[in-house]
Amino acid sequence: MTCAALCAVAPASAQVQPGLGLSRPFPEAALRGTLSINTASEATLNGKTIRMAPGMRLFSPQNTLVMAHTVLGQTFKVNYMLENSTGMLHSAWILTESEAAQPRKGSDAIVTNITTGSGAALK
Repeated sequence: MTCAALCAVAPASAQVQPGLGLSRPFPEAALRGTLSINTASEATLNGKTIRMAPGMRLFSPQNTLVMAHTVLGQTFKVNYMLENSTGMLHSAWILTESEAAQPRKGSDAIVTNITTGSGAALK
């Protein structure tokens, strides 16, 4: 292959491909959110900046590891786990459309059951 042909193929490998249709078992404690990788050590999760743990694992819809630098700036619907002791992002699974359609606690969930005088729940 020529250099130009190899260069044309390389960007396709950096794209996250759709899932294979198999359901994956996620940890019971995994939450749902929207993730964007900003740098090698920082991401945006549900609109808030968060540090990524050293060795943070990002899984593709096929359940293979994704190197974070290959998806910088892209946004994904994910299930994720935070480290209990540090609050850093520990693991995230990029979801297929069918996985994202399944209900799970996360970004759309009510975080507290405290109500205001109007009876509206706080988020």
